[in-house]
Amino acid sequence: MSIAVHQTFPNPAGRKPASGETIFRGLTLAAALIVLATLLGVFVSLFLGAWPALHRYGLGFFVIQAWNPVTEKFGALAPLYGTIVTSIIAMIIAVPVGLGIAIFLTETCPRPLRRPIGIAIELLAGVPSIIYGIWGLFVFAPFMQTTVQPFLIDTLGTVPGIGDFFAGPPYGIGMLTAGLILAIMVLPFIASIAREVFLTVPDMLREAAYGMGMTRWEVNRSIVIPHVRSALVGGTMLALGRALGETMAVTFVIGNAPRIATSILQPGTTISAAIANEFTEATTNLYTSSLIALGLVLFVITFLVLAAAQLMLQRIKRRAGE
Repeated sequence: MSIAVHQTFPNPAGRKPASGETIFRGLTLAAALIVLATLLGVFVSLFLGAWPALHRYGLGFFVIQAWNPVTEKFGALAPLYGTIVTSIIAMIIAVPVGLGIAIFLTETCPRPLRRPIGIAIELLAGVPSIIYGIWGLFVFAPFMQTTVQPFLIDTLGTVPGIGDFFAGPPYGIGMLTAGLILAIMVLPFIASIAREVFLTVPDMLREAAYGMGMTRWEVNRSIVIPHVRSALVGGTMLALGRALGETMAVTFVIGNAPRIATSILQPGTTISAAIANEFTEATTNLYTSSLIALGLVLFVITFLVLAAAQLMLQRIKRRAGE
């Protein structure tokens, strides 16, 4: 004789969400919408403020080099050129150095030194930018003027093809100095992010690679870095965004000359430096609108960089899935 026991369980799919869950979902949605609304509000405000200059010059505003408040002729080409050049210099230096620091801390550094060195690198990220600017102006720029720039002029300045990039008198300040200061500023971000993502690589992968006879260089090049490639790209793009928008440190050491120079040793300017230097001196509506238009250009550039980073990450993940 058997007795069948039937028990009915509630259907989770048909259960109404609790009030707390509904409130939580609404709060998170509101937070996301606030971010989007703020972003849109910033863009609209910049566009409205920049409209007089854009209406006056049109697309020529982006290809005009002259910046003359007396004749009210303004162009964004020189600040745009300086922003791109200094950021490229910073990333060329900071990315390999940051990755090298991260690999050293995770692979070869003695354990008693890992934590102190890691803390020291993270503390660099907390130093205010104006401190970097003061140090760059009074300590680093004289060193560049007396040591580094004369050496570059005497050596690379005489090489055909690239000599024009290292020509001219050694002022100490200039785009190269600004790029080096930016590299020092973004280096902690790259090194810290790379170190954290390297630590997420399973030890099993490393041990298997070493068991196959790979060297430490081959393990990092073929196993570790490809495993966390997407995170490294994201961290690098965040550092690039910081370099594009840096203001005070660059203002101190770039020279603030609104012109395009082939040599990276010569003074120049960036979008953020031009706005910081001249916004309080803007006495006409067109002058103010031109400075706001520079801010709009920087906003768009930063947005495009981050959007390109997201597309690159999606492409990397898609390849990894295939």
